[in-house]
This record gives sequence, structure tokens and C-alpha cells, in this order.
Amino acid sequence: MESQKPSIQSLVNKIKREVLARGKSLCSFLSPSPYDTAWLAMIPDPRQHDGPMFKGCLNWVLRNQNEEGFWGDYDHGEHETSDGVECLASTLVCMTVLKKWHVGSALIEKGLNFIHENTELFLARNKDEKFPRWVAILLPGMVDLAHAAGLEIEFPESAEPAIADLFSNRRRLLETEEVADPNQYYPLLSYLEALPPTYKVGHESILKHLDGDGSLFQSPSATSGAYLATGNEDCLAYLQSLASNCASNGVPSLYLVDEELTKLSMVHQLVRLGLTEYFDREKDEILAQIYRNYKHEKLVPKSIHSIADKLCKDCLEFWLLRMHGYSVSPSSICWFLDREEVRDRIEKHYEHFSSVFLYIYRASNLMLPGERQLEEARAFSKKFLEKIASGGTRDGSIVSSSHCRMIEHELGLPWMARLDHLEHRMWMEEKDACVLWRGKFSCHRSSLVHNQDIMQLALQNFELRQSVYRLELDVVKRWSGTTGLSKMGFGREKTTYTYFAVATSISLPCNSDVRVLVAKSAIVITVADDFFDMEGSLEDLEKLTDAVQRWDGEGLSGHADTIFNALDDLVTNFRVKCFQQSGKDIKENLRHIWGETFQSWLMEAKWSRSGGAPTTQEYLDVGMTSIAAHTLVLPSSCLASPATVLHQLWSDPYHTIAKLLMVITRLLNDIQSYRKEEKEGKLNFVLLYLKENPEANIEDSIKFVQLLIDQMKKEFLQHVLDRDSNLPEPSRRLHLGCLKVFHMFFNSSNRYDSDMDMLHDIHKALVMPPLVPKSKPLRPLPEPPGPKPRVFATKSWSGRFDLDCFPKKSFIKYRTSSHSGPAKRWEKMYKSSSFRLCFA
Repeated sequence: MESQKPSIQSLVNKIKREVLARGKSLCSFLSPSPYDTAWLAMIPDPRQHDGPMFKGCLNWVLRNQNEEGFWGDYDHGEHETSDGVECLASTLVCMTVLKKWHVGSALIEKGLNFIHENTELFLARNKDEKFPRWVAILLPGMVDLAHAAGLEIEFPESAEPAIADLFSNRRRLLETEEVADPNQYYPLLSYLEALPPTYKVGHESILKHLDGDGSLFQSPSATSGAYLATGNEDCLAYLQSLASNCASNGVPSLYLVDEELTKLSMVHQLVRLGLTEYFDREKDEILAQIYRNYKHEKLVPKSIHSIADKLCKDCLEFWLLRMHGYSVSPSSICWFLDREEVRDRIEKHYEHFSSVFLYIYRASNLMLPGERQLEEARAFSKKFLEKIASGGTRDGSIVSSSHCRMIEHELGLPWMARLDHLEHRMWMEEKDACVLWRGKFSCHRSSLVHNQDIMQLALQNFELRQSVYRLELDVVKRWSGTTGLSKMGFGREKTTYTYFAVATSISLPCNSDVRVLVAKSAIVITVADDFFDMEGSLEDLEKLTDAVQRWDGEGLSGHADTIFNALDDLVTNFRVKCFQQSGKDIKENLRHIWGETFQSWLMEAKWSRSGGAPTTQEYLDVGMTSIAAHTLVLPSSCLASPATVLHQLWSDPYHTIAKLLMVITRLLNDIQSYRKEEKEGKLNFVLLYLKENPEANIEDSIKFVQLLIDQMKKEFLQHVLDRDSNLPEPSRRLHLGCLKVFHMFFNSSNRYDSDMDMLHDIHKALVMPPLVPKSKPLRPLPEPPGPKPRVFATKSWSGRFDLDCFPKKSFIKYRTSSHSGPAKRWEKMYKSSSFRLCFA
């Protein structure tokens, strides 16, 4: 564990120096596109016609052929038609540019072999369907280009009918569509570089559609085609800016001269990967500058492509600023709702806006009370996301399966029910997790999310956290065993569950003491609550409650004595840690908060055993204490914020944020447990509401409670995100983390009472390394060496070992149980003699 820290710090320093430093180009953060990079390399140097103007782009092509002979990002396991065909187009244009400049003959040969061996596979996937429009334009264009350069492309005989069909489709498109058809999301002109020489596009038409930055649809490849056709100086300036910033890292598929958007994307990536603890100063500086610019009025673009870009940027800006406590208005992302022509365009081309809908929906997770406009935007985006997720797209190639999984995850699991640590893992593993918008190729392009150093840092940081969490879990387990809490013989033994939930709920860099002591508190709460519910006699419960009030366990025996002694040990530990940090003794505060928690359990036990029925308000007054959320979060706030004294965290009798947390968590619990508690004769808010409202049925009661929860969650979030609150941010974040844990436990069932529901998540959080492929090393120039084995960056928590140490069947079973898609890829690679897994 300690050995990882120097490597992590080295990566942090490198990212600060090479990516985040002031005045540093942010292009190292952009995903490279072999297709677009090759098109810039196609442009000849006007002073030396036998060489390229942008030599860095040519060098990138020489260095970035994959071992199998293709250029691009093709994942064998995903079976995406779009990825495969895009890979073919990229490989054709990369071979063409190498042929044009008489370099890389060995790479060309490998590329030709790849195309011969794989074309049938890629095109056969569409044999029963119509080819996507972009494929019919791009692939024939690149075949023509390769033939014109003298490359002998040998397609397998079985693929020739599909190739002929593509050329026929292209001919039909060229005959029926206008070159700049406004009804096409990407008109023919945006594919200028791929149009055949016989299809004449006048210079005037090209220049008329140039953007203000000199680009053609912000597409490097189309702009290269425009410059080669017209020699326009504005196009050249755009390409020169692009090459000077990006050539060494590869040219992106979309290039907007908008540094603010790139910075927003970068901060967003750091947040979603759980890395902001390393870059707090840089993050704060960027967001402060973004907020200064946010206050200035911005023009609404006219181009439909620019509308998508602006909405993505606005949503990112809103989400990041609000998440970090800045005051921002929903109107900054909801402006499209009041513009009928914009809404019509979005609805007409909804598949192409799926990333925009996703960002709108995510931004609406941070809705505060009274924000009707944001509610409308959420409903608007949800309607189309559900349509896309159900397969309701007119072109299946536009939305990748990975992106569909992201949509399903967003719709299926509320933001408040997600644990940050697991979200960071998913953000690493899903290739389309950070997508901003769609390019003119097949599906969504993650244009502003790629930096290998950041991804490597995220992987190492995640694995470091896993190793820390496992050690802390061992500490908690030993304590639970030593105190006797895990051996009570009744109720729920939830040591692992409680630690997992506490450790993974928030990414706040709290110290180990916070996680361990809060987990211990949750164990005491679980055991004591079960003792009051099912085991202790009323006399035992009264004696234990009285002992806690006096903080004197004399006269207790059996389970009550065990519970009190464990509680006393826990409180003593809390007092010592807080005194070490703040120099103040919080003994009386801790004893008070535990005393009233035990008192609330006793009151509920008396109600249940007497058959009494309090009013809903009386029940809630007690129930909000008995759920014990505040018992977890208030003492831990003292450790997370050493300057905070416990009695400062509430007034009359609690701070609003604590009271809201207490009520919401109680109601979340009651919605999922009313059936069980009705059978056991216990009280529950859902059931009490029915008794007070005889005309209502159970569905009415649940709906009423859900409405209450939704309203209170907005108010709660308002307090969490309030930068001017008298509560320090770590305390507010702990409140949010606590609510996330309860929401996760009681989202759609009572997961806390289940023995199996969370085992998979616990395994992913604490044991299984993320399945993140490592980038290949750069090839030396001018000619690359022979093939090298593919290496994946994963790490075993038990040390360093090779694949041969595993029995094949057990290893594949282990992988399959965690992630079925990647497991198939691992199994395929295992069987390949060229693949060796290195746990490094």
C-alpha cells in the first residue's frame, strides 16, 4: 500500500505540470482520432511538396497502429458494428497517407492483412439491416481514396456484395440529398473529404458554410478537405492551431476552439474519477474563473451542431458549479425550452442528442425547491432517454451499447442512491461514460475525456483505496468480534455491510478514524435496534436505556451488558480522537445523542408491545431519532472538521440539515419495510397514514410518503450545497453521504436486511480490480518493431502473480461473476498465445 503512494504522487505532479499548469495547452486531454489525424497528415507542405505540412500528425500515424494491424479503438468484446466500420475507414486513410509519403511499408502490409481478414466480419453484422448513412458515405470514400493512391485493397470474396451495396447506397444518397441539407444532422458537406471527385462541390458552397473559427462543422477531416479544395486561409489557420496544440497526441474528431469547455470537461473527469483531493487548488481556480464568466450573457447559437455543444457545456457548467456551492440558475440550461425552433430540431434529431439529454438529466439531479423549469427539462430529457434505452432509435449505429448502459444506469438508479466509490469504478470501465456529444462517425465520441496519465492515476488511486478499505474492514471485524457484537446469536450480523456502506458512500478524503468509528457506530445501532425489536424483555430494555442515560452499566447482564460495554468503548474512542484534534472533550454531547437514541427505541418498543397507535406526527418525532442517522453523522463531523465542536452542529434541537436527514431516512426505511412491520405488529409511517386517512389505499399512502421525501430531498440538497452555511463542507458532505447510504439500502427493496443483495457490490468495491485496459507504448520512428503482447493495467489485492497461477476455469468464473461483457474478452485473450496478463 505504501509502495503505491510515490507512484501516485509522481502521476499527480506530472498531471499538474503537463495538463493543469497555467498557460498549458489542454489538448493532451482530447481523445485522438486516427481518421482525422491522417487527414491533416495528407496536406502537403507548400514549400516542400514531397512532404506533409503537419509532420507531427504523420509521426502519430506511424506510431499508433495497433498490433493487429488497424488504427482506431475497436473492442472485440463489444461487437459494435459502428466501431468496426469506423476502424476500417481509419485504417484505409492511415494506409493511404503512409503510401502518399512513401513511409511505413510494413505498417501498410499489416493494415492490408487486417482489412482482408476482418471486412467480412464487420460488414456481416449489418447483413440483415440497412447500413447507417455515415457508413455509406465514408467507407466507399476511403476505398476510392486508397485505390487512387495505388493501394491494392483485397476484400474477401464474401464481402464483395456488401461493398457493392455500400457503393449503391452512396450513389443514391448523392443523387437525392442536397450538399448542405438542413434536415440532416450531419449534411453531405460535413463529409467533404470522403465525397467522390465526380461529385462537384463548389468553392462558394464550402466557404458559405465555414464556421467563425474557419472550420467546417468543427471537423478536422472535413476542414482538411475544405482547405485542399479551396486553399482558404481561415481553414488553414484552424488546422494550424489544431496541429500546433494536438499533433503529438493525435488530432481529435471534433475540435472546438473553446478552452473553457475543455477545462470544464477536465474538472468533470477529475470529479467523476474521484481524484479532486489531489487537485483541489487547480479545480477551485478553474471553477472560480468559470463562475466569473458564467455571469455574462451568452448568445444562443443558430447551428444545430452548435446547439448541442452549447447545451453540453451549459449542463456541465451548471452541474459543476452547483455541486461546488456556486449560485447558478436553471435558466442557464433550460433556455431551449422556451425556443420552439430549437426544441423542434432537438426532437427531430433526438438520437443525436442522447448525450445532451443525459447531461440535462444529470444536472436536474441537483434540483432545489421551486425549480419548475428544471423539472420540465428533466421530464423532457427523460422521455427521450427512455425511448433510446428501449431501442427506439431510427439508426441503431448512433447510440453505442456502452452509451445505452450509461442511460439505463442513470434512469434506473437515483443519484442519491449511488455510492461514490462504485461510481468512480464505473466511470473508469465504461468507455462512453464521459461522452459529451456525437461526431459524424458512428456513435458518440468521447472527445474531451482522454488522458492516459489521469486514467492511470484513477486506477492506482482506486486500488489504493481498496487496499486501505480492506485493512480497515479487518480492524472493524476484529472489534466487532472482541466486543461480542458479532456473536450475539440474534438479529442481523452486518459488520461488512456497514463498513462497505460507510467507506464507499462519499469520496471526501476523510481520515481512517472517521470511516472506522462510523462503521463501529452502525454496528452498535444495528445490534441494539434488533435487541429492542426482538430479543430483550421490556424490563431489560428499560434497564439498558437507564444505564445509557446515566452512563453506568452496573447491574446489566447478558446482551444488555455486551451492548453497553461496546458503546462505552466506542464513545471513549470518539472522545480521544476528537480531543486529539480539537483539544475539546465532547463526552456530554456523545452521551446525550446516544441516550436519546436508546430512549426512542424504548418508546417504539412500548408502542409495539402495548398495541398503541400514536399519530403520524408523534411517530415521526420519535422515529426520526430511532433511525439513528444523526447518531452516525454528527459525531463523525467533529472528526472530519476538527475546528467544529459537536454542540455547534445543531440548534433547537438540531441544525435543519440534520433534521431533514433524520426524517428522510426514516421515511425511506418505512416505505420498504411496511409489509414486514405490519406482520410483526410494529409501527410504520405508511401504515399510520392509512389509519388516519381511511379513504386512502396503500398505493396512495406510499405516493404521499414519496412526495414528502422528494420535497425534503430538494431542501436537504439546498443546505448541503450552501457555501454560506455555518456548517463546514466536510460536515455537509457527510450528511449527504449518510443519506446516500440509506437511499441505497432502501431504494427499491430493503437491501440491508438481505444477506445476498450487496455481495456483488462489496466485491467490486473492496476486492476486484477495475477492468481498465492499459494504453500501448509509442512505436519508435520511422519503422515499428514486431508485435508485442497486450498488457492490461489491473492489480491483485493479494500481490503480484501471473495468469498461470490460476486454474483456467476458476479464473474465468471469477471474472464472469463480476462483469459478463469484459469476462468474455478476458477469456478470449486467455486462450490467445500472444496474451499474458500482468498484475502490476
